[in-house]
Amino acid sequence: MMKRILKPGLAVAIAFQFLILTGMYVAAQMPLWSGEEIHLKTIPVDPRSLFRGNYARLEYEISQVSAEHFPEGASLRRGEVVYISLEPGREGLHELAGAGLEKPDEGLFLRGRVTGSWLGGARDNYHIDYGIEAFFAPKEKALELESDLRNGGVAEVMVSGGGRARLKDVIPAGAE
Repeated sequence: MMKRILKPGLAVAIAFQFLILTGMYVAAQMPLWSGEEIHLKTIPVDPRSLFRGNYARLEYEISQVSAEHFPEGASLRRGEVVYISLEPGREGLHELAGAGLEKPDEGLFLRGRVTGSWLGGARDNYHIDYGIEAFFAPKEKALELESDLRNGGVAEVMVSGGGRARLKDVIPAGAE
């Protein structure tokens, strides 16, 4: 009697875990499948880690956002979700158009999290992560990117309607 109950219960538990993992994978890939492609200028950063594998660590001009872009009186905490509006700029690159705590009703935007703040001059600045700060590549390509990205580059990013972004490719400066 116990075996009859145990086997179906175990099968349901395994199927449930499989569905959760599949859902997480689909949610992470959705921007790549259905998102809008944008280009962001990258800033050179040390791109190697022995613990995380071969990857290029990226930073963007829109990673540092002045407090003046957020609603007046907003004091952002570490981990807080923010929305950064983008607009097409020079040379086909997208640039910061605005920032807020509420998801925009229209236009192109990125969803990010505040990872730190500092006082720069007379006003606060916030560091925002978008989940597109690491580009994993085979060892040879990662080593090549290490030297090529010293002069910056362009990141090809796919953005979903909800502002979630996934990194598609990185093009070193001068290779565009």
